[in-house]
Amino acid sequence: MAKRFRRDASEQARPLSQTTGAKAWRMLRPAAIFLVSVALAVLIAVSGYNFLMDHFYRPIDPNDASSVAVEIKGGSSVSAIARVLYDEQADGEPGENQLIRNKAVFKVFVDFMGLGSKLRSGSYTMDRTMTIPQIVEQLAAGDGKVQQVIKFTLTEGMTAETMAASLVEQGVLKSPDRFLELCKTREGLSTNELMVIPEETAADRRYTLEGYLFPDTYEVYAGTSEESVINKLTTRFYGIMSEDYILRAEELNMTIDQVVTLASLIEKEAKSADFTRVSAVFHNRLDEGMPLQSDATIQYLLGSKKLIFTAEELATESPYNTYKNTGLPLGPICNPGRVAIEAALYPDEAYRKGNYLYFCLKEPESGELVFARTLEEHNENVARYQALWAEADEAQGQ
Repeated sequence: MAKRFRRDASEQARPLSQTTGAKAWRMLRPAAIFLVSVALAVLIAVSGYNFLMDHFYRPIDPNDASSVAVEIKGGSSVSAIARVLYDEQADGEPGENQLIRNKAVFKVFVDFMGLGSKLRSGSYTMDRTMTIPQIVEQLAAGDGKVQQVIKFTLTEGMTAETMAASLVEQGVLKSPDRFLELCKTREGLSTNELMVIPEETAADRRYTLEGYLFPDTYEVYAGTSEESVINKLTTRFYGIMSEDYILRAEELNMTIDQVVTLASLIEKEAKSADFTRVSAVFHNRLDEGMPLQSDATIQYLLGSKKLIFTAEELATESPYNTYKNTGLPLGPICNPGRVAIEAALYPDEAYRKGNYLYFCLKEPESGELVFARTLEEHNENVARYQALWAEADEAQGQ
């Protein structure tokens, strides 16, 4: 047993200095590792900071102080301003007058500083030595010119096309073309994510935003962009669509788009005094699975204002034709006001319970309607007033 404790003759005693050094290293090693890690982190942070500054934030060229003319249209969004400062070309690449390195960084800076609503339109002179804060400061200060304010009014029942013509007539826009193009595509509009238009039908509609351009009185600066005008109209629409309206639509098992579509028919078919009764007739026909047979939809698809249509015209193939198709048309046929929207949501209960299924125009001048429960009653009403409709069409040259 004594051999167990016997030192091997070949084993040498370790020098004291070696033992002490090993202990010292074990004690210092965590601190050394920490210091090296900190140094690496600082190096990475500095490198990352310089990379970000060079690629996103610093001036485009600190040595190029040549003037760059910048034109910011009235009502431009921060995104639109960023595109101008980036001098964005058709392919998305920056042009020779690029003033900022990155559009997203510009927008983040503006949002962070809370200056999104304070950037002013106008004509500016800048240069490529300017930083983002300097550019934003100049835009917030303005170009020193007094901007003309234009007040304009769009009325209930206007279509996208008649609105575009009215905007030109009132001096808001120079041409209807881009306004109508945006009403089809919705490209670059800040309200895109709010749209409740079914994507499966949007592409087939004459104007995707038809029905969502709320008629009202507005003010804009002269030279405002088409995007800004449309954003004002659609933003106003969503301000009108209260939670009560949304809950009521759910009670009726209708989408907001269906409500707006129905409201557009009501707006074009009647004067406001008859809105809720017309709504009741349409709701009753929808419940019965009957075609709505709305002449207003024929007027929309044919671009006509006449009151009497031929059998051939009534047979026109179109998803807007409510004579050939049951249910609501493909989409709204005009831009309805608040009263028509409320009528679509709250039809006349007496006419609902009375199962009224028909209505027609009396004398065109008054716009008053007459209602009927049965087809026989309706045909009698048509026979009574049809001659007046023919006279009105002739007077209009229809």
